[in-house]
Amino acid sequence: MTQTKPRKEKHPLFVSDEQQIKFKAAKKSTIISIVVNFFLSLWQIIIGFLAHSQGLIADGLHSLSDLLADFVVLIANKHSHKQPDADHPYGHFRYENGASLVLGTILLVVGGGMVWKAIEKILNPAEIPDVHIIALVVALLSLIVKEGLFRYMLCVANRVNSSMLVANAWHARSDAASSLVVAIGIVGSLCGIKIFDPIAALIVGALVIKMGYKFTYQAFNDLMDKRADEQTLAAIRKQLLAMEGVIDIHDLKTRKSGDYLLVDVHLEVNGLLTVEQGHQIAVAARKKLLENPTILNVMIHIDPVEIQ
Repeated sequence: MTQTKPRKEKHPLFVSDEQQIKFKAAKKSTIISIVVNFFLSLWQIIIGFLAHSQGLIADGLHSLSDLLADFVVLIANKHSHKQPDADHPYGHFRYENGASLVLGTILLVVGGGMVWKAIEKILNPAEIPDVHIIALVVALLSLIVKEGLFRYMLCVANRVNSSMLVANAWHARSDAASSLVVAIGIVGSLCGIKIFDPIAALIVGALVIKMGYKFTYQAFNDLMDKRADEQTLAAIRKQLLAMEGVIDIHDLKTRKSGDYLLVDVHLEVNGLLTVEQGHQIAVAARKKLLENPTILNVMIHIDPVEIQ
């Protein structure tokens, strides 16, 4: 008589099929973004130098920062979907939070360099060369390409509910906005007001710094275990208090792991219940909360209370 091997239980935080779909979608959209940004940044920087447009060069550097950011996203995406192991029992989802932090830092550094270079030109207007009209053509084409890339990436990010991909998509949108500013600056320069071009570069740098601060601040908060927003907490409380056998709850805590939430909570139940009955209430409550796809795991502690 042959013996069948016992079925191996899945880790409670195993990467689900839904999460695998999310990782694959992230990989595909990021690769498309890498190809677009590579050729776009190369085109902008070369034409920027030939056409003497600092604004277009700044825009090209912004596109180059997008390219670097895309590589960061690819690396995070590769590691974050690994299954939990002995050293990482909660999984590897926080690679995404770390990636958002790196993205923000890249934007801050690139934006700071743009602002510094632009200020130097503004303070020395005599050194500003004439801009060729080809720079305007390239800026407008870049605007169209970047806006299209933003809409595609944001659509994918919303479909798979990824904050990291949303950050990367809005990075592309900031690039589109910078191309618009650069185009306006080039038009002003072509009309004889040459200082418009470095002013456009200055505005682009400021936009990049603003986005960098936003992503860095959010990533720091997530890595420091900032709780979920009040609306999410209220929804969790409402679900738990509606469970049969739950009298009240306290010490509700949440923290981010990638785009997911880890939940800890104490449930107050009738102190006369058996251990088995209390356990069943906890199991039912955990199962109910895990119906929410953004909740990764739930840790529940049962507190017996005296019923008056």
